[in-house]
Amino acid sequence: MNNIEIINPGDIEKRSFEIIAGELEKMDIALPKEQKAITMRAIHTSADFDYARTLCYSENAVEKALELLKNGADIVTDTNMSLSGINKKALALLGGEAHCYMADEDVAKEAKKRGVTRASISMEKALDIDKPVIWAIGNAPTALITLYEFMTKGIRKPDFIIGVPVGFVNVEAAKELFLDSDVPYIINRGRKGGSNIAAAICNALLYIARDGLEEK
Repeated sequence: MNNIEIINPGDIEKRSFEIIAGELEKMDIALPKEQKAITMRAIHTSADFDYARTLCYSENAVEKALELLKNGADIVTDTNMSLSGINKKALALLGGEAHCYMADEDVAKEAKKRGVTRASISMEKALDIDKPVIWAIGNAPTALITLYEFMTKGIRKPDFIIGVPVGFVNVEAAKELFLDSDVPYIINRGRKGGSNIAAAICNALLYIARDGLEEK
């Protein structure tokens, strides 16, 4: 019990970020100012400091994501876990909604009929959203592949990609598709990621956008 810290419940997150900052300093890692809150929240939700090295940002990525959110962009995810983790109150305050179609019956039927993944069909269904969208992919590389195909076929270019699917099959290749594109992104190189990371990145951006709105 000697190593147990007595912390007010409301201060646990603050203390966690202090620990993360201290660990990064020990590792001699200085995160770019505009990326710091996002990368640290990814570390916070996973306790994995690899994200300090593997999380990639396109030029002015954070600025572009914040602009989208402040103008009421929606968020589309590829898992209900990500959907449940996104702070929908903060998103609604900015005029946006979060969507996930993975569990929809029509998506399951169409995927079975065409012999493709539900993630691909759910991305297709999201094309009906007639406003800017931040695509937050934390599980299915086929979702990223489908979005890339939409772009190359001239169907729809993604406004912003959060690409952090986790796993082994096509995961790394799917992420690489967007790294050399002109689509703004936050992408984690390698096999790591997950629905919790996708939600964490969304929330980090939402909190920055919300706090900026409240300061006005």
